[in-house]
Formats: sequence, C-alpha cells, structure tokens
Amino acid sequence: MNDMAAARLPLFPLNTQIKDGRLHIGNFALDELAQEFGTPLYLYDRSTLDDALAQYRTALQTEYPAQSGLTYAGKAFLSIAMAQWVHQNGLFIDCTGAGEIMIAVAASVPRDQLLVHGVSKSQEDLQAAIAYAGILVVDHLGELERLIELVKTSNRQKFPTLWLRLRPGMAVETHSYTQTGQDDSKFGLSALEFLQALEEAQSAGLHVTGLHFHQGSHFHDPKPIASALELALDLIAETRQSLGWVPQTLCPGGGWGTPYHEDDLPHRPIREYVRFVAQHLLQGCHERNLPLPTLHLEPGRSLVARAGVAIYRVEAVKRTATRRWLLLDGGMADNPRPALYRARYTALPVSQPERPATDATWLAGPYCESGDVLIEALPMPDISPGELVAVPVSGAYQLSMSSNYNGARRPAVIWLQDETATLIRRRETLEDLYRRDLPLPN
Repeated sequence: MNDMAAARLPLFPLNTQIKDGRLHIGNFALDELAQEFGTPLYLYDRSTLDDALAQYRTALQTEYPAQSGLTYAGKAFLSIAMAQWVHQNGLFIDCTGAGEIMIAVAASVPRDQLLVHGVSKSQEDLQAAIAYAGILVVDHLGELERLIELVKTSNRQKFPTLWLRLRPGMAVETHSYTQTGQDDSKFGLSALEFLQALEEAQSAGLHVTGLHFHQGSHFHDPKPIASALELALDLIAETRQSLGWVPQTLCPGGGWGTPYHEDDLPHRPIREYVRFVAQHLLQGCHERNLPLPTLHLEPGRSLVARAGVAIYRVEAVKRTATRRWLLLDGGMADNPRPALYRARYTALPVSQPERPATDATWLAGPYCESGDVLIEALPMPDISPGELVAVPVSGAYQLSMSSNYNGARRPAVIWLQDETATLIRRRETLEDLYRRDLPLPN
C-alpha cells in the first residue's frame, strides 16, 4: 500500500479495506453500491457508529463513578433509521424544533429519550416539545415566561422536566461560527439570569432538574471546559444555599472534534476528553461538598462523522493556469462545510486507490459558486472522467445542512449493517423540486 492510501484509510469507517483493487466497507464494494444506487451517494456504517458509542460508554464507566448519559445530536444527521439506532441503544436524541421532533416521533423514540434544544423556539416548537419530549432545555427568560403560561393549559404530569442553559462566558478553541459559550453568544443565560430563571420556574411549580452549558463544536483541547465547570459548580453552590436546589444532571455539552484529513492524525482519543471532564467534575464537587450529578455528554460529530462516506462521480477533469480540477457531480449542495467553515477533507479513488499521487488536485462541485470547492490542493493520482472518488468523515453536518441550490437533488443514503445495504433515504426526484410549489392564478 502506498503512503497516500495508508495515510487516508484510517479516516474511513473501521472495516474499510482495499480488495481486488477497489475500496470496500466490509464486504461491500463501493463501486457496486454506486452502480446500484447512483451518485452522489452517502453511506453510514453501523459497526463504526457502534464502536464510537462503545468508546464513550467505556470511558464514562471507567472515569465517572456516578450515573452518566449520552445524547445523539439530531442536527448532525437525522433520519428515521438513525433515530431508530439512537432509540435501540438507549441514547437521548437532541431535537431542535418541531421538525426534528416529528422525525424522532416517526421513529417511535419515547418521551423519556427525547430532549429539545433551541435558541429561538417558536410556539409550535414549544407545543411539540410539551407533547412529545421528556426534557426541554430553556435558553432564555422569555422562553421560560412562555412555558409558565403554557403549563397552565397543559397536563402537568406530562410536562417536560427542564434544564437551564448557562452561558459560561468562555468558548473553546474552534471556528468562530461554531463557538457558543462566549459572553456575546446568542445562546444561553448569564449567571444572574440563570438564578432568576430558576427562582421563577420554582415559583411556577416547574420541575428543573438540570444545568446545561456548551462552549463550541469541533474542538480538540478540553482545557477551557475546566473554567466553565468551575463557574457552573460555583453557581450550583450558590443555588443550593439560596434556593435549596442542586441539579440532578449536569451537562457540559460536547462537541469533541474528529479528524477529517490525514494531517489531523494522530488525534486525541475520546477517553482523554471524557477523563478530563470527569476528573474536573469529581474534584469540583468534592471541593464544594456537592453531590455528584448525573454527567451527561453530547458527543456530536465524534460519534457519527467517521461512520459516513460520500461517493461522487468525476464528470470532468480540467486544467487551468496553476490547478488541476476534478469536477464532481456533488459538492456544496450536499456538503456546505468547506464553504461555511473552510473545513478540510481528503479523498481516495474508489478503484485502484493505491495508485501514486501525481499532482495537487482541487475537487469541486457543479454549482454556480466559486466557493463550491470541496477539497483544495490534495495530492491525487491521474483521474479520468467517470471515475468515482470517496470522501471519508462525511457523517455529520453535511446532509443535515444540504440544499436544493441550482436544482440539486439531495442524495440517497445507505445503511450498511452486517451483510445488508439498506436504502434509508431515497434520492430526491425532479418532481420533488416543485412538488410544494403552487402556480399563480390565471
């Protein structure tokens, strides 16, 4: 195996290998899947999902002596099949708004596994949360006021328990668009607002069971979590003294990063992140004589990103003054992350992936935007039109942010499990593009 393939294969799902000169995931040849289901095509490998979940659970069981829990971020990628996997594995599912809630409901996710986030929940969102969710995370005082009014006309026994979202005033090191914990963030309550919200909720008879904060997504150094935990625990010590309240659950968010490119390897493992959070929470509670809460984590992309692979067909090869371009049949419409965050990906040819690289290559999509560049300056072998390329680490925040720009149709999605490849989302059709539209009257 040449250096290029050897460096990139560890980013693909766990059971990816080269057999007969072709990329396989388990026993599935990627070119055969592309032939059957078309391209662009997204694949999710169940065994890689299960492995990441096992890493989190083992780390929590090893590092934290009290109860713990995990939430799957619906915004990473949500479908009925993914929600079923979440339910079967006993995870919470984080839904933002009525749309994601109803996908979870369609998958028969029970109330006690459904958790609702959102910075600006509409009345429809709140009513859906009350109808179907077990936990609702309150983002601001105005939202709490609306909940206090809604509880007057709701069944209190089925009303969700509440977590209050604290804005700790400090973010993790990541892209500015994915930082959430800084002082001027749109998310959460200040410490003073948190105290006010807790007092008002208690006065209204609402059941507040958790404190939540989140500092950002796709970070690689957990150190900023320590200061936020200190602030949160100081606040809990204050609420215990002034209001007689300590949370049953403390959720310091999640967002642990994952490698997307061979230059990101080796990557700090999940267990180091979990150990850091658990040890600082244990020490902080001991110093303040606080009971240990349930520690709840939101793994985000580190749970699901590596399980996903995107397959594209090369439609054309073009050379300009200084660049070789591979023009693909997908790009910004199914994966806007490079345009939004300058996210850096890698790729391998599906056939003969061990060919030596010959030149730096730019992989771009068909859309009418200069920003529709999926990968920049990636060493690749000579590629001909019609060939397939596979982009690993495509499981999170791609399809969930996809669009119909330029009339693009969202790709089909396949679930790989054991010896079965199951279509879990059909490719959009041309008719889907205008099915919701209504003509002007004559």
